[in-house]
Amino acid sequence: MDQMLRLRRRRPTALATTSVTGLLAEPARGPAEPAGVVFVHGVRTSSEIWTEQLAHVRAAGHPAVAIDLPGHGSRRDERFTLERAYAVIDEAAASFAPGTPVVVVGMSLGGYTSLAYAANRPDRLAGVVACACSADPRGKPVALYRDVAHVLVGARRRVRALVSTLARTGRPLPPGSLAALQLTGAGHPGDGDDRSARPSWDVVTQVLSELAGRSSRADMRAAGVPVWLVNGSRDHLRLDEKRYLEAVPGTALVVVPGAGHDVNLEAPAAFNAALTRALRDMSRGARLGA
Repeated sequence: MDQMLRLRRRRPTALATTSVTGLLAEPARGPAEPAGVVFVHGVRTSSEIWTEQLAHVRAAGHPAVAIDLPGHGSRRDERFTLERAYAVIDEAAASFAPGTPVVVVGMSLGGYTSLAYAANRPDRLAGVVACACSADPRGKPVALYRDVAHVLVGARRRVRALVSTLARTGRPLPPGSLAALQLTGAGHPGDGDDRSARPSWDVVTQVLSELAGRSSRADMRAAGVPVWLVNGSRDHLRLDEKRYLEAVPGTALVVVPGAGHDVNLEAPAAFNAALTRALRDMSRGARLGA
């Protein structure tokens, strides 16, 4: 397998590049009890994005469940709040056998939610794998897309057409605009328009209202559990990944070359390799600083 992953840890001068095969083969230290895995999806998607990962970790002996966040999938009629999202993750974690260490794997919105959950429930987790969420939601782009979503619920096509028009005229988009487009589920201005089955933009306003002004780096520090960051190299939501990596000693970063925001769907083999290694580390149950 010739696809390469870059694995970086927050240690002095610790930088390694390895193949997917090498990452899988790297041995874990000490005995490990298979962790239970809770998968948390991104905005305007659902638990269905985790099909390949569920099969992968279950085959390795991990109990696993993928949830639908409030406002999505089977909970589409619920309002999104972080507190309700925490309760849903609690329910999923409680489905595992007593004493099972729990790892939460979150994508985009799910990553931000997972880090916030870890800060609020630090004693319940063995670790977090946070994907496509290495940029704090903040500033004018977040407010812009929150307001646009509020005014133009159900009119995503017109919003994207407007952004594309600005791009074609050569006028630069505000810093963070592409990241905001991905966070809201609107995608890149050049993407196709085949997402009609997604939840409405009502949930986007709810999500951005909950996340605006939060610092996931502060959540990482408050949680005190191991965190692996997994990003596609073409993802605009990795713009602060160096700061995330430096937020807490022991944090690991994996960058998947050629992948975009939906790294688990675009590069499932590479993503699963990183996930396997993260679960090996976290199943040992060590907390940071222990």
